[in-house]
Amino acid sequence: MTNAKQINKISTVLFDLDGTLIDTAPDMAAALDILCDEEQHKRLPYSQVRPVVSNGSVALVTLAFGDALEAQTLSRLKTRYLEIYQNNLTNHSQLFDEMDELLQQLEQNNIKWGVVTNKPGWLTEPLMASLALTQRAACIVSSDSTQNRKPHPEPMHFACKLSNSQPEECVYVGDARRDIEAGKNAGMKTVIAEYGYIGDWENTNDWQADYSIQSPGQLLAVITQT
Repeated sequence: MTNAKQINKISTVLFDLDGTLIDTAPDMAAALDILCDEEQHKRLPYSQVRPVVSNGSVALVTLAFGDALEAQTLSRLKTRYLEIYQNNLTNHSQLFDEMDELLQQLEQNNIKWGVVTNKPGWLTEPLMASLALTQRAACIVSSDSTQNRKPHPEPMHFACKLSNSQPEECVYVGDARRDIEAGKNAGMKTVIAEYGYIGDWENTNDWQADYSIQSPGQLLAVITQT
């Protein structure tokens, strides 16, 4: 993607969590494997699960067990999946390559950073804490922090309030269409994390983001260019 617009005077970088800031797919896929084993159901290959991780527990359960599940069965499987995942939340999850260096660079340049995710707080908060990120983040907004979730702009505006930032001073980085929509709906600049959990079937050009990066290390140049 070519650079569509310049991003100037950015004070705050907001990240989606899964597939953008932290590589959580190994733990989320492993939890799905355990659920499949419990249900005596065939496991899926990791390459098939990874692109769906950003879409959450319901998407993963329906990927493995089909989208024709009865509501009660879907609810049971989702609840059990989340129990398994909660108990295996931080086994292998880690910052994406180059992300720690990026966060240090942002901090050295007095650029705040935070998280806006559709992951619930009871999973987001221990995950952030396990990587010693909680105190460094200017804000952590989870799915239950506000009444509405992405792509609604409410969580984005709440992140601005917590980080003492204005939307026009923020850039939002995400790996899903709803992330870009949320950032745009809130009046922020948007960046696609192409290294994240994006399926081959997605045409990210259709998302109409301001920028696209292939690795976290490219972000600082994007937000500081003149």
